[in-house]
Amino acid sequence: MQRLEPLGGDEFAPETTYLNSASSGLLPRRSAAAVRAALEESASYGTMGRDYFAAATASRAAFARLLDVPAERVAVGSSVAVQSAFVAASLPAGSEVLAPEGDFSSLVNPLAAHPGIKLRTVPLEALADEVRPGTALVAFSAVQSLDGRIADMPAIREAARAHGARTYLDITQAAGWLPLRAADFDFVVAGAFKWLLCPRGATFMTFGGDVGRGEEWPAALHAGWVAGEDIGESNYGPIRPAATARRFDEPHAHYSYIGAEHSLGLLKELGVSAIHAHNTALADRYRAGLAERGLTPRHAPGSAIVSTPGLADAEGRLAEAGVRVAVRGGLLRAAFHLYNSTDDVDRLLSLLD
Repeated sequence: MQRLEPLGGDEFAPETTYLNSASSGLLPRRSAAAVRAALEESASYGTMGRDYFAAATASRAAFARLLDVPAERVAVGSSVAVQSAFVAASLPAGSEVLAPEGDFSSLVNPLAAHPGIKLRTVPLEALADEVRPGTALVAFSAVQSLDGRIADMPAIREAARAHGARTYLDITQAAGWLPLRAADFDFVVAGAFKWLLCPRGATFMTFGGDVGRGEEWPAALHAGWVAGEDIGESNYGPIRPAATARRFDEPHAHYSYIGAEHSLGLLKELGVSAIHAHNTALADRYRAGLAERGLTPRHAPGSAIVSTPGLADAEGRLAEAGVRVAVRGGLLRAAFHLYNSTDDVDRLLSLLD
């Protein structure tokens, strides 16, 4: 295999061998510099800065370009859990929601906890086959956080359409490295602090299908002043929601979106296809090295996440050696992103000997 150097030039210079992007991504230098400047600005202009909306508007547009969706179909928020609660509240009482077993809690727990919703879980591989006439929503992650398995998104989408069900896709573990067709799904959420390299507190929700087009927008149940059509007239009393997906905006964490604008810009410059090829080549090298050592990771072909049983006790000594990975569900999870190289893969493998 050809040796791979990190992408992004001098944007990254970690002091660790960082293989934990599935938990939290590294902040590019340009983003860190922008956040520092915003903090300095706050000493004179307050914690909303001189222009509270500029960074959120630019980040919305940057995310839309990266996912190839219209910016007016994107809302900004703070967490996947809040967006899941919103999706849950948009469903009629008694609705069945279908989800994979063991999917990430921020996606499924707000659905499970909502009164009147019946959550049914099945193995990820059976999700498309288990959609039935009574299913109102299919909620699932594009890439599983635990072990990197990639969902059969086209099959799930078509099964949902065939039964009149909506789709809710979580791309937190996919956006930024896996090419996606976000417009094919009714609701798409992305926590941006992992593979999208944004500060924690930046989250995006995209509306596809007929939502807000052939059918009315869902009720803007958590709308505050930032979601008003005329923001200057939306400070007091009930508001008139914006005509676009901005009606679902939360009052955003200013510094998070200052950084997000620049991180998303870098990813667009590099290109998701190039990042995908880079990440998966590194993951394949790691899988091959594991096989040479008689170790078998969870089956997740084509994924940038590799999770392996029998190695959980290695996390401590890897951390002492400056290698950052994670243990989830008893699996040693390594996640390969644009700032990693073949040297990082080889170092991890050498420490597992």
